[in-house]
Amino acid sequence: MGKGMGGDCSKPQPKGEGQPSQQPKGNQSAPASTAAQPKPKPEPEKAPAAKMKIANRVSDVIGNTPLVYLDRVTKGTGIKGRLVGKMESLGPCSSVKDRLGRSMIDEAERQGLIKPGETTIIEPTSGNTGIALAFIARERGYKCVLTMPETMSVERRLMLLALGAEVVLTPKETAVKGAIAKAEEIRDSLGGKGFILQQFENPANPKIHRETTGPEIWRDTDGKVEVFIAGVGTGGTVTGVTQFIKGSKEHGLEPKNPKLYTVAVEPQEQMLITKAKGGEAIGPQGPHKIQGMGAGIVPKVLDISILDEVVPIHSDEATAMCSKMWLDEGIPVGVSGGAIVAAAIKVLSRPEMEGKLGVCILPSFGERYFTHPMFGEIKQKAEGLKKQPLPPPFDNTQYGFPTERG
Repeated sequence: MGKGMGGDCSKPQPKGEGQPSQQPKGNQSAPASTAAQPKPKPEPEKAPAAKMKIANRVSDVIGNTPLVYLDRVTKGTGIKGRLVGKMESLGPCSSVKDRLGRSMIDEAERQGLIKPGETTIIEPTSGNTGIALAFIARERGYKCVLTMPETMSVERRLMLLALGAEVVLTPKETAVKGAIAKAEEIRDSLGGKGFILQQFENPANPKIHRETTGPEIWRDTDGKVEVFIAGVGTGGTVTGVTQFIKGSKEHGLEPKNPKLYTVAVEPQEQMLITKAKGGEAIGPQGPHKIQGMGAGIVPKVLDISILDEVVPIHSDEATAMCSKMWLDEGIPVGVSGGAIVAAAIKVLSRPEMEGKLGVCILPSFGERYFTHPMFGEIKQKAEGLKKQPLPPPFDNTQYGFPTERG
């Protein structure tokens, strides 16, 4: 114990025997009882001043999305492990692609490839990457042109237009390949003023997941994650997260859990990743209804060698699980989220998965998909709702009803 303001308080005096710390000169006869004064209490240490935690710009709040157990949707499925969802819908523009958009623009700026006020950012997209690019382009002063297949939802188009981007639709029959070709045509027409970020082959794509998504999952599960499940759009998420956890000599990452079981999810109607790994397609191949997955190409950023399994999910199965996520968990996900959860339950229901913790990506917010066919019945119900009469003392004839009581 340190010294207080009144002297040495490390040796408490017996009651009634207090002594002055020093006799004042010229007052030797003063009684001891008048010299012993109560010692002031030391002032308590002041708590450090609170620091404000305010971002300078909206792109600075991307990342650090929470994990949540998906116990309700998995109940009764026969699941042997336990499933956790990473809520990427809680980013500023409601999807995992917020990370990708910032990463690609940050890296292009760092390399001097783009300049605000001069460069037009162009990108072929199925929607969510485009939304991320549109809001960051608006934040930093770039013009943004996005090409996308005509099958992408009206909600996505509305988001892009509201953020000031130009939207160019391409034929659905050509999928993402057609959007890529159109983006290249637009870039070439701008005479060096246009720049395509190339999400399907840009190394900044898996990089951001090695640096943020993977570390977050490892940290928030306290290193207990044993199975990782993600859909393949560009392949950046499943690649980057797995490289961080399994380790990557190429990127100087030591293994944290080299036994991590990595599962990639793709539409059953378009099993290109399965075939690239030597598997066979199931059923008819062609168009599907899982927006954000199955782009019709095997992306260059996808490291197929680190995938332990590719699980195909049919569009109908994805739609059904998406609905269960809304109604059982109360988590509004898109149809791609439904596909990922469906695949995760299949994998974690195997006997060898007993007691294992699986983490799946919930990539986007479900409100973005209300014009998807899965919401057709609900849309009809919403449009068919009728106003109801009010109780007394309201006179309902004033509100279009035939009588005072309705």
